[in-house]
Order: sequence, then structure tokens, then C-alpha cells
Amino acid sequence: MAFWVSTGVRASELLGVRKCDIDPGQQLITVVRKGSRVSQQVPASTDAFVWLRLYQEEMHGQIPPGRIEPVWWTLRRPRRPLNYHAAHRMFERANAILGADWTLHDLRHSAAARMARDPQLTLSDVQLILGHAHLSTTEIYLTPDNNEVIAEVLAHHARTAEQRDKPIPPPPAPGYDPQTLSVLFGRTM
Repeated sequence: MAFWVSTGVRASELLGVRKCDIDPGQQLITVVRKGSRVSQQVPASTDAFVWLRLYQEEMHGQIPPGRIEPVWWTLRRPRRPLNYHAAHRMFERANAILGADWTLHDLRHSAAARMARDPQLTLSDVQLILGHAHLSTTEIYLTPDNNEVIAEVLAHHARTAEQRDKPIPPPPAPGYDPQTLSVLFGRTM
């Protein structure tokens, strides 16, 4: 899950990753894009690689060795490469326990929304990472949800009230230059 949430790749793209497609030193995974079938490196979070290492240690000796073998395997025996149906079923079981109704694709949407709202990333950066052919597809993640808008407007009202309640300093006595006093006392104009 950490890879889906941090990379925003499609469920099928992550499930197709092989051992040779993982580069923990650079924090990159290589996925084959669904539409274009092009291989693309995608950055992932440090946490995702920590969880991967724990998973690999747990599965050590239980899955075939080899660099071209899949990364993800079923936990139930007989061990098989994890496919979309099995991952979807796993997610359904987790939803039942948690009382949630998330989908694997919701993880992609969460990653996309987080990236689109990061002021350090351009929308074209997010487009590239998500593998969208058109920027207009990526733009849907710029629309805030209702709760975000309400929180921002309430914060605006709080800032406005705070400014309104601040005392206004009296003007300087005649003959004093306001700019000189601001520099002298370290105030902003």
C-alpha cells in the first residue's frame, strides 16, 4: 500500500514490478505504463522501501529467487504472483475489518491529490509521475473537496478577526519620518 500511495501508479502497474525493477538506493521503481506500455521510473517514499524490505525478509526462501521474478506474491499457499484479482480481494477483506469502502484506485487518487497540492511540484511533474497523456486529466486533482474549502475559509475568517483586533499604532509625532522610524524600530510598513 505504501508504494501505491507514494507513487500514484495504477494497481496493475505496481503488481507487474519485478525484482530487477526496484532500486532502493535511488528510491525508484520501474513500472510498465498501462496505456503506452512504456517503462518508466517512478520515485517512491522511503517508508515504502522500508515496508518492502520487511516483506522481502518475511518471504525469504518462500518465493523463487531471480531478478526477473515478480516482487509481490500471495501470502496463502501455494505461493503465486499477486495479481489484480487477489489484491482486490485482499483490499475487500481489509475494508470489511475497517468498515471502509476504499478501492485500489482510491490509493492512486490520494497520491495524485497530495502531489497536485504540493507547491513544490508543478502540475506537469504530477502528470509525468501519474503517466497521464493529457494535462487536463491531471487537472482534476486541483479541485479541492468541500471540507478543504470550509477549513480554508474558516482560517481566513480567523486571520481577518485577528487583524481587526490588533491595535493600530498611532502616527508618529509631527516632524518624524515614518520610514525612518520603521527602519529604526524594525517594523514593516
